[in-house]
Amino acid sequence: MIFISIPEFDKDVKRLLKKYKSIEEDLESIKSIVESLPNARPPFSYMIDNLGLKVPIIKIKKIASKSFPGKGVYSGLRLIYIYFSVEQKIIFLEIYHKNEKELEDKIRILNYSKY
Repeated sequence: MIFISIPEFDKDVKRLLKKYKSIEEDLESIKSIVESLPNARPPFSYMIDNLGLKVPIIKIKKIASKSFPGKGVYSGLRLIYIYFSVEQKIIFLEIYHKNEKELEDKIRILNYSKY
């Protein structure tokens, strides 16, 4: 599996790193899970519908983070990615905490869904 992060995602990580020191380590754990199970798996991850796209856009809602000991998968972090099954490629689009914003950036998703 090839993992790519867009520049905006890298900025998201850098911003979150100030508050959540384990975010880079958490991302490595997420990559290992997503590599073996890249499709949506409710209740942990869901497809984002109603965008008119043919590629699956997946939102992970249950992410365990070492920055939130005792919370398990209820850290409040959200991660959005595109999964290209034929190319075996995942593009990380956005990561945020649910207290900082309510929904994903649909414009960002539409801009990068053409890759």
